[in-house]
Amino acid sequence: MPANRFNGYTDYGVGIGLRVPHYDHILSRKPVVDWFEIISENYMVDGGRPLRILDQILDQYRVVQHGVSMYFGSAQAPNRDHLRRLKDLVRRTGTPWLSDHLCWGSVDGRYTHDLLPLPYTWEAVRTTAERIRQVQDFLEIPVAVENVSSYAEFHESQMTEWEFLNEVVHAADCGILLDVNNIYVSSRNHEFDPMEYVNSIPADRVAQIHIAGHSQFERYTLDTHDHPVLDPVWSLYARAIERCGPTATLLEWDDKIPSFDEVHAEALKANQFLQPATVEEVVA
Repeated sequence: MPANRFNGYTDYGVGIGLRVPHYDHILSRKPVVDWFEIISENYMVDGGRPLRILDQILDQYRVVQHGVSMYFGSAQAPNRDHLRRLKDLVRRTGTPWLSDHLCWGSVDGRYTHDLLPLPYTWEAVRTTAERIRQVQDFLEIPVAVENVSSYAEFHESQMTEWEFLNEVVHAADCGILLDVNNIYVSSRNHEFDPMEYVNSIPADRVAQIHIAGHSQFERYTLDTHDHPVLDPVWSLYARAIERCGPTATLLEWDDKIPSFDEVHAEALKANQFLQPATVEEVVA
């Protein structure tokens, strides 16, 4: 299967999140990294050290933006001031696409600062798709929505999570940031088959894939991003690559952050799954 190019999405290889503890190492050592993912909200400022660091990173590396506060599923339309500041950052970074979460988290201008799951209903499909279209049209770049990890479900849901994701991206004409760790975490909490999820998504809409570590407790599984990727998640990732072909892959490590070299080495494990897919593509 050819590399993904839906709405301009392209395989950029394996990246890691740009995190403060690694700034000095990156700027002084200039490691070979395919790309960095930044959290947009950390750089939507008028000036100061964050933007100075970002500009130095942009001189050497490709950067892709990832957001945590768009809340596509909230009832209110996106905040226009937020979108204007976001667009300024999009122009600064030249990000090839923008991603954020398929969730809700704000009511009447008040923000929970959490990624809350949506009820999987047709009404939510229509509302969420409309919000994504508004953002995509305003920013004038492709948008990819990420499936979130969840710890509660709505009785009102009319479809599975993956059916909901499929309906939203079709109605919004957008892409997917497929987080295979989130799929696994939710599957443990809600007792569904994670492989069925991966097998059901529209492969041609997957712009990017997230991998990460999680923590297993007695009664639930938590998306902690604080240690290496576990084997069940690698299995889901391998299947996703089989279906989607080589796809931009990002390792998330956001707590108990070790050295840059350790994070980068963990991310590069993805190459063992990406390279066979590349060879198969060339042969085909």
